[in-house]
Amino acid sequence: MSLAEKDTNFFSKLSRRDKRALIFHLLYAAESFNYEISLASIVDNFNRGFGLDIPLDSNILKITQAVIDDKAQLDKKIEALLDNWRLERIGVCTKLILRLSIWEIENTDIASNIIINEAIELAKCFSEKDAYRFVNGILDEICSENEQKEVDTTKD
Repeated sequence: MSLAEKDTNFFSKLSRRDKRALIFHLLYAAESFNYEISLASIVDNFNRGFGLDIPLDSNILKITQAVIDDKAQLDKKIEALLDNWRLERIGVCTKLILRLSIWEIENTDIASNIIINEAIELAKCFSEKDAYRFVNGILDEICSENEQKEVDTTKD
């Protein structure tokens, strides 16, 4: 088996949680560079630095790029739910987890409860001590709003 085949098998065997964690790390790197370095360059650094072979045409990169591209709209959705808070006060990791999770809720067929649970687990691993509660609250609100919109559109 060639190295490329091993790597392809490696990425196909990653759990959804592992894929989300990799996306989170890519988003964190992009944020760290203030989005001034291309995602391809970040992936190249990950591949060389961690001995990975993340394909540039993988779903992991497509999702990461989509979250980056939709960053402003995702932040507006987060800001709309912040009572007496500003987006700048939210920790970087928490903000990235919220962006990814909201993007997934709005753009995938994955059940929202699964996305929320995975976001909570990411927050427990990477965010401040009690940030997972904040993440849960914001994502519950997003899901409630989306459900209300669906009800309103079915009434018309």
